[in-house]
Amino acid sequence: MMTDFQSPSSSSGSDSLVDTQQNVAGIHSSAGGGDSLYPGLASEGPRHWRDVFWLGVFLLHMIGVGLILTVLGLNRLKEKDRLNIDRFTMKFLENQAGLTEDYWPLYAVAGGIGTVLGWTWLLLLGSRANQMMKIAVHILTTYLAVISVLCFWSEQFFWGVAFAIGAGLQFLYVISIIDRLPFTMLVLRGAVKMVWSLPEVMRVACAFMLVMLLWLALWSFGVAGVVASSMDDGGRWWLLVVFSVSLFWTGAVLCNTVHVIVSGMVFLVLIHGGRESASMPSKPLIKSLRYAVTTSFGSICYGSLFTAAIRTLRWKIRGFRSKIGGNECLLCCVDFLFHLVETLVRFFNKYAYVQIAVYGKGFNHSARDAWELFQSTGVEALVAYDCSGAVLLMGTLLGGLITGTCAGVWTRINYPDRVIMVGSTAMLMGMILVGLATVVVESAVTSIYICYAEDPLLIHRWDTEFFNQMSETLHQRLQHRSARAREVLTHNRLDAHTEGIHPV
Repeated sequence: MMTDFQSPSSSSGSDSLVDTQQNVAGIHSSAGGGDSLYPGLASEGPRHWRDVFWLGVFLLHMIGVGLILTVLGLNRLKEKDRLNIDRFTMKFLENQAGLTEDYWPLYAVAGGIGTVLGWTWLLLLGSRANQMMKIAVHILTTYLAVISVLCFWSEQFFWGVAFAIGAGLQFLYVISIIDRLPFTMLVLRGAVKMVWSLPEVMRVACAFMLVMLLWLALWSFGVAGVVASSMDDGGRWWLLVVFSVSLFWTGAVLCNTVHVIVSGMVFLVLIHGGRESASMPSKPLIKSLRYAVTTSFGSICYGSLFTAAIRTLRWKIRGFRSKIGGNECLLCCVDFLFHLVETLVRFFNKYAYVQIAVYGKGFNHSARDAWELFQSTGVEALVAYDCSGAVLLMGTLLGGLITGTCAGVWTRINYPDRVIMVGSTAMLMGMILVGLATVVVESAVTSIYICYAEDPLLIHRWDTEFFNQMSETLHQRLQHRSARAREVLTHNRLDAHTEGIHPV
């Protein structure tokens, strides 16, 4: 499976590239350039608060979950059933009770490993990014298979089968996108180049990791109390699932807040022609941060609920759809799911965060505008072909699996009956901490695509070679789609002609 990722060939002398560059110049000259194209950036007036309802829901959720976690953790701190809560769960009592401090150190280890992995990812971003992406793509399948074997060895047959299925699906997905990886690596290298030129972006990611660690300290305190409780396994698992969903939403909100901050910075750099440009507004990072945590925070909370799940489902369906072949019945079913997910993507996509950062719109409005922009300019063909988000997610999953494995091994030594509970929740902690590192690259990717769709000359001015390669790939993808459309049309005409000759 090890494959060298080569960039798409850039034949700058080709007719298609010349035409693209001429079109770019025409777009820019007709638009007039400058900040007049982007009133959201040029305006210094106050922004309106968006999606306030979801802001309220998120804050109430944080307060409620925080109180429950505190109570559950304190109930087992140094003394069993300190707050006399067990009387409410008498009918669920089944296991021998433990103490919060028995399991809390295990989560501390998980938090430390996740943080180290996240910071290592950031430190190696500039010099070893290409190798890290290759590792994320190729090692994840092997790692899932190894964990599956370890689960079978520990007689955890359900989890062994689950990880084996995950390894198989990951292998099939990589096979289905193998031809897209050269372009994906091109986009990721461009995003890394942009992020590495903005050291303040790295500091933002590190700061949000520290914020996440503070919340994880409380979260793991309460979860350790749940793991130590005397409830039966079913009751404890239900509580762990609820708290894991809560942590997933909280982590997604923090990641997408970083996404909005970084997107605002990258967009400003591209529109003004560089970080040191005289037209660059003063303190752009502070301005982007202020908008992200105030007027746009409700939109971030809203989008964080649905975007990740819909995006992952879309990747899997696209990969499967491309390998179905001539099975028309199966293709019909998959096409139905595909069009359903595409409809959802129109209102829930990660490119909305760039529009939120730049214009301060609501989430659904931003998502719809971004998708219509891609479809009207043809850039949607590039977005559909690119797998950078999936590659970054593989790196995040790998970081989470390493964290969960380390915590699980230590748990097996001391508390073998709690391995899966501690390992799975520790894995989620690691994924969120590593995700806070990878999101800076994903933010740059989304900003580059939005800028390329709105005014391609912005990308041309920033990196001519990168622009040429993107333009040539776009030309190839549009030709490919046109050929497929002609093939489908010809096939339909032949079917209609056949039915006319041989009526039923």
